[in-house]
Amino acid sequence: MRLPRLIRDSMVLQRDAKLKIWGWASPGEKITIRFNGKSAKVTATAAGEWSTTLPAMKAGGPYTMQIEGKNSIQLKDVLIGDVWLCAGQSNMVHQLSLHNITYAEDIAKANFPRIRQFCVATRATLTGEEADYNTGSWMWANPENVADFSAVAYFFAREIHEKYGIPIGIINASVGGTPIESWTSEKGLQSFSDIAAAALRNKDTAYVNDINRRAALERRRESNISDKGLTGIKKWFDPTYTPKGWQRISVPGYWEDQGLRDVNGVVWYRKEIDVPQTMTGVPAKLFLGRIVDADMVYVNGEKVGQTAYQYPQRRYALNAGILKPGKNLLVVRVQNNAGKGGFVPDKPYHLEANGNIMELTGYWSYKVGEVYLPMERSKVEAISAQNEPAALFNGMIAPASKFAVKGVLWYQGESNSGNATQYAELLPALIKDYRRVFTQPSLPFLYVQLPNFGDANYLPTEDSWPILREAALKSLSVPNTAMAVTIDLGEWNDIHPDNKKDVGVRLALAARKTVYGERDLVSSGPICKSYEVKDDKIILTFDHIGGGLVSHNGEDLSHFSIAAEDKKFVWAKTRIEGNKVVVWAEEVSSPRYVRYAWSDNPSGANLYNAEGLPASPFRTDK
Repeated sequence: MRLPRLIRDSMVLQRDAKLKIWGWASPGEKITIRFNGKSAKVTATAAGEWSTTLPAMKAGGPYTMQIEGKNSIQLKDVLIGDVWLCAGQSNMVHQLSLHNITYAEDIAKANFPRIRQFCVATRATLTGEEADYNTGSWMWANPENVADFSAVAYFFAREIHEKYGIPIGIINASVGGTPIESWTSEKGLQSFSDIAAAALRNKDTAYVNDINRRAALERRRESNISDKGLTGIKKWFDPTYTPKGWQRISVPGYWEDQGLRDVNGVVWYRKEIDVPQTMTGVPAKLFLGRIVDADMVYVNGEKVGQTAYQYPQRRYALNAGILKPGKNLLVVRVQNNAGKGGFVPDKPYHLEANGNIMELTGYWSYKVGEVYLPMERSKVEAISAQNEPAALFNGMIAPASKFAVKGVLWYQGESNSGNATQYAELLPALIKDYRRVFTQPSLPFLYVQLPNFGDANYLPTEDSWPILREAALKSLSVPNTAMAVTIDLGEWNDIHPDNKKDVGVRLALAARKTVYGERDLVSSGPICKSYEVKDDKIILTFDHIGGGLVSHNGEDLSHFSIAAEDKKFVWAKTRIEGNKVVVWAEEVSSPRYVRYAWSDNPSGANLYNAEGLPASPFRTDK
């Protein structure tokens, strides 16, 4: 007899719900389960499967579960509370360890034995639904373990646990850079004929292998030279190497903006710094912001770190003794595959040791080590399993589908910017699908509306992320859902913003009202519910105004645009009147449409309620 990975020591079971316990055994094997004064018996089927239920129980624990068959299994430290499935892409993945500077105190003070996470290992399966996970265990929130918790999920769990005093379990099933289609079951995709057809086609392993083999052949990249920085007699990171032909460049910044046009390949950066005695002989930290795409970093000829892709913050630990008093050499090998390469602006670039900080911004020297030849677009697109329809559902959601949960937290959408319009159908389909899979027709589903990201536009514009935010807004029409607006929590230059705490807190506010019954709680920022055209003005009416509509920074409301029938939007003037905002522009005498915060990064959008929650972006020109 064996049990699924989820049913292990230290698990959290869902309170006030029938508890399904299942596993595998020899055909005909008799199984007895005893837990918290209750018991159940079941006999394994001819296929060696068994499943039974225990009655619903109140929050509590720790308890011990005893399971008897041909062998005996005892599960210790079992809690009963609320279990939340936390799914999506990288902003749900992001562990507290990736934000350990911002949340150093939260990590150090984590001491919550009744908050626990089961982290689901990445597994994409094209051939069908998996029955169990290969790995995984339940871990409680202490300073050592919590670094691996999803930051968003942890701050949500902490808010709920501290508010209600109940155990909270997190099933963290999330993978960076993945589309919503991959998280939806094959059955849940049936109304999308092309997507469903792809899921069916991908079950043919021979087909998938053939596609990937042909794509790999076409994808082979040739360069006009190999990297000179690594192939010469003396490597360019070697302190004894004498630099020749190096040129000046600013850090941070992209090399395409500084005279190196359309260079994809390897560019080396070097900088000599004068380190005072007080910063030597102790461990140090090197902060190199973010780098596009990959980097290797050397200090005085010693490799101190590397990162293979552009998104993580570069924070490299230097052992005591690496830095020397006086002159020290920093060398960074930057590899870029497409687009602008280099050091992302508006990030920290400094050396930190013994309480001292040395800034590294300014002029460095650079030299090109390798240039990649332009590639023609492959005629055959490789099949990346984790991006294929139903694949992550099969490997990461299906094995948990028998486990009772309180609700779902969802943070995803960035990877669907290319088909943003369809997201308005895909998100409700996912919600419906999970309610079917977990056999809970009203399963609470709370989700994050994407934050601000990218370059700010100072004219009304058309972008893809507003469409994704609108899809999230429209999905509130699905019963028992709630949305956390995060239009003020992003960073223009980082798709993984550092502020994860407020995302978790806003999801917890949504849960407190939608799931835990605090009906009078203001849990959302203003949402436009209707509008009226009156003469040369448009009057917008809002829900969720709480203590009233306000300008968050005390300035005139910004990011409202208005247009006539021609949809040529211009910036508008506004005034707040109770639960309404009046919008007009002198150059639009016959207005028809209004938009608010309608861009990828509406920096400074400032319509809030008095409780400090931002209004959702919207448009009236559906």
